[in-house]
Amino acid sequence: MNTVLHKADTRGDADHGWLHSKHTFSFANYHNPERMNFGVLRVLNDDIVSESRGFGAHPHRDMEIVSIPLEGDLKHQDNMGNATLIKAGDIQVMSAGTGVMHSEYNYNPDKPVKFLQIWIVPNKQGVAPRYDQITLDTADRKNQLQQVLSPNAEDAGVWIHQNAWFNMTQLDKGKELQYPLNDAENNGVYAFVLKGDATVNGQALHERDGFGIWDVANLDIKADTDTEILLMEVPMNV
Repeated sequence: MNTVLHKADTRGDADHGWLHSKHTFSFANYHNPERMNFGVLRVLNDDIVSESRGFGAHPHRDMEIVSIPLEGDLKHQDNMGNATLIKAGDIQVMSAGTGVMHSEYNYNPDKPVKFLQIWIVPNKQGVAPRYDQITLDTADRKNQLQQVLSPNAEDAGVWIHQNAWFNMTQLDKGKELQYPLNDAENNGVYAFVLKGDATVNGQALHERDGFGIWDVANLDIKADTDTEILLMEVPMNV
């Protein structure tokens, strides 16, 4: 078993006034050669956007971009003709492929919006740009795993061009569960604690800590308090 631990207070910190972002991996003006990625997981940004503010139209290409709202509502627009509202409980995915332009704004005039921005390096370059968004029943992650992303369009959650699986769970204090890897030979799992405290494969974790594990077949998770966790299983070879 190999591991890497990223404590919450060691992340990059960018405060732009209207945007406060914590970077698990190198991004924009935060550069740490030891924090470039976890396998194909390239970006994990923990963003807070002020009331009625946001990211103006900007381009991306050849990246799988996943947004997970945690609090508040995001307004999305892109040059593919999509204009949608993304709320807590939704999952948004965009395959940038040959190139897209998009904007994301806090739709709320009276409260900040909090969301995770995640970039995954795709296993195919130059694909046709694609947008998808789904609403999940968060009750389905209570004391169990809820799959929210996979490589298969027919499977639960959204899909991306990569051999990756995301699961979310909300565990009551004292609850335990096991996560079996879908591809233990090639993949690792990055566990990100959204709330509370947990122990993953013997490692104590607290809110917003990240813990990467590879060369294992399973993750053993125990909730030390009521906790919420995002598990991101991704290939380790970029």
